[in-house]
Amino acid sequence: MLLTAALSLLLMHYMKYSSVLHGYLLYFVQEDGSMASLATALLRSEFYQLYQHLWWGSWLLLGYLIIPLLVIKWLFRDAIGEYGIAWGDTHRYLLWYGALAGLILIFAWFASARTDFANHYPFYRLASRSWFDLLAWEVIYIIQFISLEFFFRGFMLNAAKRTFGLYAIFIMMLPYLMLHFQKPWLEASGALFFALILGYLALHSRSIWGGVMVHVSIALGMDMMALYRTNRLPEVWWPL
Repeated sequence: MLLTAALSLLLMHYMKYSSVLHGYLLYFVQEDGSMASLATALLRSEFYQLYQHLWWGSWLLLGYLIIPLLVIKWLFRDAIGEYGIAWGDTHRYLLWYGALAGLILIFAWFASARTDFANHYPFYRLASRSWFDLLAWEVIYIIQFISLEFFFRGFMLNAAKRTFGLYAIFIMMLPYLMLHFQKPWLEASGALFFALILGYLALHSRSIWGGVMVHVSIALGMDMMALYRTNRLPEVWWPL
């Protein structure tokens, strides 16, 4: 499990950046082969920034979800349902998940009045251009959170609990925390407690879906708050 996690994190870290996509496209253009026209069209497209985020999301989907699923099925030979993909007892802990998301969203509402918050979200800078842009970005964003939750609270947590029991939460917590090291110290510190709480709830509910709902509601809420606060909500369905 740890080797799979390490290799997946390594792959994602070096492949997810838009600069990697840009480098590949420039290479194909310079080679002037069969891919040159497609690469040129992508570079000139009005949706190129969206494609860059799609590239990012696709590598996270591969590393966080697809590779672990293949390992579970073909290497561990376990039932995928044992790794939190089912609903489990999530309904018994909805109050806890709701309280966690609610507290963070209240804090985010006050933080959204700050200029730096509004300038930071959404990550896709053209999300306000049209409803298509915003919805396409949020789909990528949501799939990324489903994949992330499966990797940490599904794959890592449930694979480690067989040996370490409740202490598997701390094994999962470390790489999750390290993902936040490039972020402000307050957010990184919060990720530590966030991982512990979601890990505990995932173990007891036997499901990742409560964590998915928390992550998605916070992420969508922060994006919409930033757009609302700055009067940048889309006004057209398709970019003009």
